[in-house]
Amino acid sequence: MQLSISEATQLAVKALTRSGMSPDNAQITADHLVDAALCGHEFSSLPRVIALTDEIRTKPPAGPTTIVRENHCSALIDGGNNVAYVVSIQAIDKAIAIAKSNGIAVVCANNTWFSGRLAYYVERAARQGFIAMHTTNTTARVAPYGGTERLMGTNPFAIAFPSTDDPLIIDIGTSQTTWGDVVLARTKGKPLPEQVAVNPGGEPTTDPDEALAGAILPWGGARGSGLALAVQLLGILAGSELVINDVSNYGLFFMVIDPKLFMPADQYPSLVSAFRSVIVGNRPLADQATVRVPGDRSQQLRRENVAKGYIQLDEKVYARLLALTR
Repeated sequence: MQLSISEATQLAVKALTRSGMSPDNAQITADHLVDAALCGHEFSSLPRVIALTDEIRTKPPAGPTTIVRENHCSALIDGGNNVAYVVSIQAIDKAIAIAKSNGIAVVCANNTWFSGRLAYYVERAARQGFIAMHTTNTTARVAPYGGTERLMGTNPFAIAFPSTDDPLIIDIGTSQTTWGDVVLARTKGKPLPEQVAVNPGGEPTTDPDEALAGAILPWGGARGSGLALAVQLLGILAGSELVINDVSNYGLFFMVIDPKLFMPADQYPSLVSAFRSVIVGNRPLADQATVRVPGDRSQQLRRENVAKGYIQLDEKVYARLLALTR
């Protein structure tokens, strides 16, 4: 079904505030979720409201976010048990402010949970001319390479580069599928793809409920599992536990760099745009129409869907969200 951008945003805000989230935080979160839908990422869009409301009802009330310590190039933020959709905006904006003054910034945050699409945050910095990197460790749902027991999160990694047009954004998960995709499959009553998860006994499964009780497998074999480990360790640096066994205390890591530290203003964005053109102009494989740059498809879909003025939403998901507003 189709919902206008305004209708989708209002639906998410109402469901989130009914569950106990403050109106301001609900608006920040809803804007993120609707943007994910505009970019074509169904699993990280409005269906995520269902999981968010479930968590909010089991948690103590959130408090204020506070800066624990800060110096000329870094800051540590206590998220006050607020959802990371909100804390991540505060963290990336703090990193941007520091980088504007000193050229480079590292900002970490903890005491927060559920972070959404990492591209959303690094794009915010890249559109202001900065290189930005962001990682977060998450609830333990992924087995290490060669294992069958959950130990790491889906542990995404994102980096964005400014250009003379849209930023060039790389945003990847380090697991074969995301927790949000598994929950969405369960909501829709659909099976998972083969070889993305195991059941509690360590046997391959396509059943979403068995996958949620068991473990998701790492993406990219030993290499992807190694990247997941690096993200986990950066999360520990930010203040999370070694292993997060519930939906709490993610460790958010942000790094923002001003390219002007190393070359004249506007030169680096021009070089990024030039390299994007070189990639697109590369001779494609026989079965491919063209070579695509990471992130470009999402930004193209956003432009198209904003022009249309609406998003697509699964009817079963819509019914669940509507019930949450009552």
